[in-house]
Amino acid sequence: MGVRLALEQDGFVVCGEEGTGPGAVAAALSDPPDLCLLDVNMPGGGIAAAAAIRARLPHTHVVMLATSGDDDDLFAALQAGASGYLLKGIDPARLGPALRAVLRGEAALPRALTARLIGEFRARAWHGQTGLARRGEHDLTIREWEVLDCLCEGLSGARIAKHLFISETTVRRHVGSILKKLDVPSREAAVEFVARRSRNLNAK
Repeated sequence: MGVRLALEQDGFVVCGEEGTGPGAVAAALSDPPDLCLLDVNMPGGGIAAAAAIRARLPHTHVVMLATSGDDDDLFAALQAGASGYLLKGIDPARLGPALRAVLRGEAALPRALTARLIGEFRARAWHGQTGLARRGEHDLTIREWEVLDCLCEGLSGARIAKHLFISETTVRRHVGSILKKLDVPSREAAVEFVARRSRNLNAK
C-alpha cells in the first residue's frame, strides 16, 4: 500500500496488483503496462516473472524491488531483462523519479550496486586474460574460477569480497560450491588441487 500510495501521489496510474509471479505475468499480458514493479522474492519467483514478461512484452519495462543487494539476484534480474533493481529501503519520494528514468530508457540502480556491476565487468575482463579462467572443467562458473584464483593467491574471504566487489556471504557460498564441484574437503585442498593440476599440465 505504501508503494502504491507513493506512485499515485507522483502521478502514476497503478493498473494492477498481484501477489505472485505467475499472477503478475497473467495481469501484464491481459493489460500490458508501461512498467512492472516486481518483488524479487514474491511467491512463484519475481525474477522468473520478469523474464516471462520481458519475453512476451518487450516494450514493457521491468524494475525489481529487493530486500538486499544480493549479487546473484542482481545479476539474474538484469539477465532476465530488468531495467532496474531497487532496494525496499528506498525513500518513497525517490521511487517515482527512478521509475520515470527507466521509462526514458535509463537504468535504475543504487550507487552501491552500480559499483558492483563495474566490478563484475572488470573481473570478467581480468578473467579473460588468465588461462585458468578460460577452462570450463568441473562445471565451475566464471565467478567460481575467480574466487578460486583468489584462494590460490592466499586472499582471505574479506579480501576476496573486496577484490571482486561482492559480499563475504557470497564468497562463502561460492567457496562451498567450489569444494563440492571439485570434491575436496577444504579451501587448502582446493588450492592443492589447482597446484597439482598446473604441475600436470606443465609436465605435458
